[in-house]
Amino acid sequence: FFPLGFQVAPETKAVMKWLRSIPFVLSASLHGGELVVTYPYDYSRHPMEEKMFSPTPDEKMFKMLAKAYADAHPVISDRSELRCGGNFVKSGGIINGAEWYSFTGGMADFNYLHTNCFEVTVEVGCEKFPLEEELFTIWHENRDALLNYMEMVHRGIKGIVSDKFGNPIKNARISVRGIQHDVTTGN
Repeated sequence: FFPLGFQVAPETKAVMKWLRSIPFVLSASLHGGELVVTYPYDYSRHPMEEKMFSPTPDEKMFKMLAKAYADAHPVISDRSELRCGGNFVKSGGIINGAEWYSFTGGMADFNYLHTNCFEVTVEVGCEKFPLEEELFTIWHENRDALLNYMEMVHRGIKGIVSDKFGNPIKNARISVRGIQHDVTTGN
């Protein structure tokens, strides 16, 4: 997953271990510096290409998840052209991560490739490092969007995979026709 020589920070390793131990299915990473919701893949299939659309097999689901957040965010969903550096109005406030800019080692890609967790990245505001007095406003701009996004955990297929005696089957592979990305059952 990481290129040769890539150093993984101790806190990143801890989160990776945590993600593998608990069967999370939905996650969001909150960043500052822009107003947009990105979704995997963040790393282009063609590493020499910048800003290249790089969809996962679950592209439709990721777009729906990203839209659920963006549409409930009062500033991201605002059709105004006056924003931070990028202009994501035409794309509805969402974009494929690699299409915006490609980078390796992102948690959203890791989650998708190595766990059952679907993660989007939410750029919550124009300031990379907002001042303390701005945090209350940022929280209120994102509160309903976060709640709307969390409700998306109830979308899709869910249930228990069990043997003929009703015992849960750990690590059973689940495939969906037409989507070439399997998931496995938890404990």
